[in-house]
Amino acid sequence: MSNILIIKHGSLGDIAQACGAIQDISENHKEDQIHLLTTEPYFDLFKKNPYISKVILDKRLSRLNLIYLYSLMKSIKKYNFSKVYDLQNSSRTTFYKKILFPKATKDTWSSTETTLPEGTKKQDFDKDSVLSRFDYQLKSSGIDTNNTLSPDFSWSPSDIFQIKNYYQLDKYILIFPFCSPHLISKKWPYYNELISMINEKSDNKLKVVIAPGPGEIEESSKINALCILDNGKALDISQLAALIKDSSFVVANDTGPAHMTAHLGSKGIALFGSHTTPHKVSIERENFKAIQVPELSKLTAEKVFERVSKIIF
Repeated sequence: MSNILIIKHGSLGDIAQACGAIQDISENHKEDQIHLLTTEPYFDLFKKNPYISKVILDKRLSRLNLIYLYSLMKSIKKYNFSKVYDLQNSSRTTFYKKILFPKATKDTWSSTETTLPEGTKKQDFDKDSVLSRFDYQLKSSGIDTNNTLSPDFSWSPSDIFQIKNYYQLDKYILIFPFCSPHLISKKWPYYNELISMINEKSDNKLKVVIAPGPGEIEESSKINALCILDNGKALDISQLAALIKDSSFVVANDTGPAHMTAHLGSKGIALFGSHTTPHKVSIERENFKAIQVPELSKLTAEKVFERVSKIIF
């Protein structure tokens, strides 16, 4: 039995996308112990993943913090990993490779860099969709990829019976109107108009709810929807996954919760401007689709409501 390491730091959407790749790695190493190196926001979440034996925390402190770096490398080396699958493919993980396996090929360290098609530049390879890149990387590393292109995030939800009972949630539409402050181009501005149309059409019998993250609770007061919290705090990722799974429909910006919805198999739509394409971020699934326009400010609430109505009403 050997120890195998997978590296996946985040973000939330990336975590959901990587589930199929993690499953394929595990199923191709059935006799081995699968370890995963991740960051604090996803440490407890990945403990629930049935394809992972042990989760290792990377605090991602500055690379100039030599004490921390030495401690992390020492803790990794003690497992004597026979193979590493770098699903993060970042400058940080490339730096880790230089320390742990400086001369390793794809037989020891699987990454975009070590499996890059001959004659292809990384910046060109990165233009392909996220899941296609994972699929190529793993196939080039000898992995049969039965699940990489179809991630399954269904292992992630927790029991939220008490939360749903408190808010009297039965049939509801879940809205994700927020985005990171530095990614304002992803934010669609007409959620309140959409909510009014849903309320009118359903005669207020279909609840519209939001589940803000820790830094979004104050902003949530600007959205005319029921705000779902757990004793005044933002839901954790597993609770959020359960809320999404039980919803009738999800409308979201191109953010982590949208990717969670897609890979939970739930119904919904994501709204895209020109910042990227649904294909590149691999978000469209059987039940989850995207609306893309050149400018989100020109996507009307009526257009989005029309799409919602076809599924809900």
